[in-house]
Amino acid sequence: MSLLSETIQKIPAIDQPFYDKALERLANQARPAGSLGLLEEASARLAAIKKTLDMRLPNKYILTCAGDHGIVAEGVSLFPQEVTAQMVYNFVSGGASINVLARHAGADVRVADFGVNHDFAPDLPIFHKKIAKGTRNFYKEPAMRRDEAVSAIEAGIETVNDLCAEADVDMIGTGDMGIGNTSPSSAIIAAFSGIAAEKLTGRGTGLDDQGLSHKAAVIETALKKHGPDPKDPIDVLAKVGGFEIAGIAGIVIGAAARGIPVLSDGLISTAGTLIAAELSPATKPFLFAAHQSVEIGHQYMLDRIGLQPLLHLNMRLGEGTGAALAMEILDAATRVLSEIKTFEEVNIINAPEN
Repeated sequence: MSLLSETIQKIPAIDQPFYDKALERLANQARPAGSLGLLEEASARLAAIKKTLDMRLPNKYILTCAGDHGIVAEGVSLFPQEVTAQMVYNFVSGGASINVLARHAGADVRVADFGVNHDFAPDLPIFHKKIAKGTRNFYKEPAMRRDEAVSAIEAGIETVNDLCAEADVDMIGTGDMGIGNTSPSSAIIAAFSGIAAEKLTGRGTGLDDQGLSHKAAVIETALKKHGPDPKDPIDVLAKVGGFEIAGIAGIVIGAAARGIPVLSDGLISTAGTLIAAELSPATKPFLFAAHQSVEIGHQYMLDRIGLQPLLHLNMRLGEGTGAALAMEILDAATRVLSEIKTFEEVNIINAPEN
């Protein structure tokens, strides 16, 4: 049995009795029923995942996954490919946006190289999981072979296993780095949904109208040429995906198998999350959407998975920045459940009916 199949089979169901107990406590707290919105649903699911009404999530990690993309040869990004490797070094040195926001959230940032077009020194403190030096140009040929796509997913599973072998892990946020990676992400949701690429493609690094139109046309042409099968997530990934997107899919599956909640960041992270959810719907109870990206395809991804974003901040950076911010929201959700008193506990009588 492959690592992927074995890990999917290990994904547990969340604990329904704890979920029901959490909902009951939330409904009886001394406040109007439902008044804390998404915090209530999040806290109930966390209770079911952690099997306690008094959850604590002190050990937080952002896994920022990096990879390069052959599609940049078609002029779909304003930035050169070399920026991917440069940003990996920036993450390691602690100077990037994700480092700042993760520190604020009390989370550690770890980088995983799944396919950067650069030779990193073996002693660089990242997860060295490179499948190849970038995907192929999917405008002309499939982005990767099917076996490469599976290997990249399994490398993501291995990353979670490696992380858990060295530390206690209570929550994982996914992040990304890869110049050109909004194109494969948009192609992935177009392949699954059947919606035209022009309705799903955003400006990425800041393309003007002409650049945006060109980018959408490149994606649409590639989809027609390769015909990815929406009933076969690995086929979609192999034909129009990215190595870091595959790695994120593996991280989601690996975390779910260990009962670890996962915060998906923006467009690219959610593309990986979508692949994972299509491969195994059992991952869905462990998934939380950090925020709503301004990238147009993101909402379609969230709708397909069935996730509601915790934040709306008009962000489109990636790296795991939204996930880091939303970690503080999930921390708050744990306190909502355990610390807000019920009507009975504070001896309020004649409470309104829920």
